[in-house]
Amino acid sequence: MGAILVTGASGFIGRALAEALSKNHAVVCLSRTNPKLGLPFVKGDFQSYEALQALNKHEIDAVCHLAAVTGGCSERDGILVNVEGTRLLMRYLMDRGCRKFVMASSIAAVGMQSLKFRPLKAPIPDEHPCLDRDGYGLSKYLMEEVTRYYQRQNEDIDVVNLRLASIYPDGQPRPLRAAGPKTGMWAEGGITQMSLSDAVRAFTLAAEAPRKPGVRVMNAAAPKAWVKDPMAKVLRAWYGDGFDVSHYEQPGHEFDSVYDVGRIEDELGFVARVLPPAP
Repeated sequence: MGAILVTGASGFIGRALAEALSKNHAVVCLSRTNPKLGLPFVKGDFQSYEALQALNKHEIDAVCHLAAVTGGCSERDGILVNVEGTRLLMRYLMDRGCRKFVMASSIAAVGMQSLKFRPLKAPIPDEHPCLDRDGYGLSKYLMEEVTRYYQRQNEDIDVVNLRLASIYPDGQPRPLRAAGPKTGMWAEGGITQMSLSDAVRAFTLAAEAPRKPGVRVMNAAAPKAWVKDPMAKVLRAWYGDGFDVSHYEQPGHEFDSVYDVGRIEDELGFVARVLPPAP
C-alpha cells in the first residue's frame, strides 16, 4: 500500500495532521520547510513541477492538500497558487495512479469575507455558490471546480473538498461575539470556529474513508456558533429583518452554526468535539 501525501506539512494544520496520520499510515511530507517529524520529506512548492518530480520515488495512494495562500492574499496569488497550483498537483498525482484527494477548501469559498456578503440562506449549505468579491474565496471555489473537472476526466477518483472553518489552537478558543452590525470583514468566519484537534480528525476521517468515486463538498466546522446572543438576533443585525432565520428560532437550534454541518456528519461521521462555552 502506498503513502498519504500531506502538502503544507510544516504549516499549522499540516504538521499536526502529518504527525497524526503517521501513527497508522505511511506519510510523505511536502512543504517549503522541513516539519522535522522524522517522516519522508520533499522540500518544495506544490505548484512547482520540479518539486513534484522529487516525489517520483514515492508511491502515493492519497493526498491531503493543505498548502495554499490564505485569506488576505491578492487575487493574482490566489489564482496562481490555489487554482493553478492545485491543478498541477492533481494532474501529477492522477498520472501516477493516485485516486484519493482530500482538499482544504474554505468556508470563505462562499465569499463571506466581504462586508457586503449576504448568504442565499442560513444555515449556509455545503454547495452554496461563490459570491466572492475579493479573490481569496474565488480561488478556493475555483479550486473545487478544478477537482470537478478532473473527476469528469477520471471518474474513479474520490475527491472530498472540506470547506474548513477558522481554526484555532486547542485551549485557545476565540471570544464569543455579541449581536450587532458587521464591523469588519470575515464576520461569518469569526463566529465559525473549530479547534486544531477537530480539524485534524476531520481530515483523517476523510482520508481513511472508503474510496467513493465523485466530488463532495463539505462544510467542516463546529455545530455551534461562537456567539453570546441567539443566532436569530445576530443574523437579523447583519442581514436585516427580511432575512429568514426560522431555523434558529426552533427549540434547540438557537445557537447553531451559520454553516450547515449535517453532510460531514452523515458521510464521514464527523462532529466537532470542542464546542463554544455556553453563553
